[in-house]
Amino acid sequence: MSTTASAGEAKPVSSAPAKAAPQVQVAAPSRREFLYYIWGASMALLLGEAGAGLIWFALPRFKEGTFGGTFNLAGDTLPQAGSAPVNVPEGRFWLSNSDAGFVVLYGVCTHLGCLPKWVDVNNRFECPCHGSKYEIDGKYIEGPAPRSLDRFRTTITFTDGTSETMNRDGDPINLAGRTIASIAVDTGTRLKRNGKV
Repeated sequence: MSTTASAGEAKPVSSAPAKAAPQVQVAAPSRREFLYYIWGASMALLLGEAGAGLIWFALPRFKEGTFGGTFNLAGDTLPQAGSAPVNVPEGRFWLSNSDAGFVVLYGVCTHLGCLPKWVDVNNRFECPCHGSKYEIDGKYIEGPAPRSLDRFRTTITFTDGTSETMNRDGDPINLAGRTIASIAVDTGTRLKRNGKV
């Protein structure tokens, strides 16, 4: 006799036990493999630390108001034409206003890196180490220095809203009687004068 299952009846569930998944056995690393992994991890860590330290050291992090960054000065810090230059020690520069115009001079001698000082009696910069002498606008006078004092790129903003930036040669900015609102000195851009001019 044949039995047919009707659509409403449930099929009987098989009672056979399920097969267990095969277990994978991993052998512990040998002493040689363990030392190989430790050696590789140590080298990777050492190279990572050295690389991060090199990048941190090599990339500049100049902030505004620190040497290498930009100094924003008020217009009243500018000395009068022909008067003694103003020293800004945190920026390592001198603000100089001569008849030729306004310049910002790097306060380091071009000979061997000494710090020339302004001498009021002689009306010039004099290097105390080897005797190089410079005019009020940084122009070479005498001594062992190979060229005039270096300058920093400067942008002057006037009260009428116009601004003027020092050219690539570092020539003085002619103020032409205009009133200065602010002075921006970029100590990250040093302009070297060609020769003793």
